[in-house]
Amino acid sequence: MNFKESVSYLYGLGHEILAMKLGLETIRLLAESCGNPHLEFNAVHIAGTNGKGSTAAFTDSILRAAGIRSGLYTSPHLDSITERIMIGGKGISPDDFARLATLVREMGEGLVSDGVLQFPPTFFEQITMIAYLFFAEQGIDLAVLEVGMGGRLDATNICRPVVTAITPVGMDHQQYLGDTLAKIAAEKGGIIKRGVPIVIAPQKEEALEVILARARELEAPAILSGNNCRAVPVQSSDIFDRGKYRITCQSGGLKIESKLNLRGRHQILNACTAIRISEELAGSGWPISPDAVSSGLSSVEWPGRLEMITLSDDKAPILLDGAHNIDGAGVLREFLDDHFHDTPVTLLFGAMADKDVDAMCGVLFPAAIRIITTKVSNPRAESSEKLSTLAANSQAEIFRTESVTEAISLGLKITPPTGLICISGSLYLVGEAKRFLDQSKENYN
Repeated sequence: MNFKESVSYLYGLGHEILAMKLGLETIRLLAESCGNPHLEFNAVHIAGTNGKGSTAAFTDSILRAAGIRSGLYTSPHLDSITERIMIGGKGISPDDFARLATLVREMGEGLVSDGVLQFPPTFFEQITMIAYLFFAEQGIDLAVLEVGMGGRLDATNICRPVVTAITPVGMDHQQYLGDTLAKIAAEKGGIIKRGVPIVIAPQKEEALEVILARARELEAPAILSGNNCRAVPVQSSDIFDRGKYRITCQSGGLKIESKLNLRGRHQILNACTAIRISEELAGSGWPISPDAVSSGLSSVEWPGRLEMITLSDDKAPILLDGAHNIDGAGVLREFLDDHFHDTPVTLLFGAMADKDVDAMCGVLFPAAIRIITTKVSNPRAESSEKLSTLAANSQAEIFRTESVTEAISLGLKITPPTGLICISGSLYLVGEAKRFLDQSKENYN
């Protein structure tokens, strides 16, 4: 298969979430047929509801600053599927992706034809195996793996971790992971391995008790993060510095100072978690210095998460943030209240119907004076009509659109240069928006 054919084949397996099958039997059989590539490198394995992607990005950036050849596996992607599999900050090439996707497809179909499996491996299982194969053949030193969903039964959970981490656990994907925080935390805690250190970000008590109990059961040293850092906002007139923080962290007897390159108060905790991960790695012999930690934190990039862009001086700046669940919506609202409370905000909103959309709208809509609802090009997307109905109780001016491109064009038209356009509600929405905005930039430059 060429790249286009491989992407078409993978999407033909069914939607990443809707067609998902939690469980490790298939991924283990697939891995065995592919030569168990996941056993050829060590890993940092990161689970959680919110912040796991940012923490993974921070950790990978620190490793690269330390001169460690690292691989980064995350999901979902914003624009190209190749963004999910990165080495040295660069995505897998389309040719390599297509080559490995063809191999994984052949192995999966062989398992079916041999009667070992009833159905081919899922979209996420095959993408995960492509990442494992690529990392193995490229000879990376260490992989940073973000769990797709949950942890215990996630396809990434056959890896060989030297450190695991769990970022804040919240209510999300209840239909798959459980209807209480304790049940969800138990699924996340399924990544804990016997004797392997587990770094735990600040948690609600119900979740923390479950995670710590699992760590004790497996004699995994538990390291609590987030209580050893001090942060102050960056003082700058540059709009691109709004929401950035300088941190000072006393860790392992060493002092680390850095300006975080990711926006938002919540990134302080994600950075602290990455610092503690790095500390555990350094204690195990990985060559990570305080300077490398500081450099990695200040140079990290993580698109679509409180990302600021401008098209031209006569157009309002645009803030892109996935905020795909109630906790994420709360973080975005906090950011807007802290840094854009005196700015007229146009909120461009689209979300997935299987999320707690009512609650997300309740958090975000009061922050805007204009609300543009839209429908994301995704089978799980909520209708713009339903979103407009939810906006009816707000004090904002409401506009309804049926496509992301229509919504952005309208937002640019009705928002003054002194305002802010905030695009949020789903990472799928942000991905669509970035593709359109990248094309639009050419018209403004």
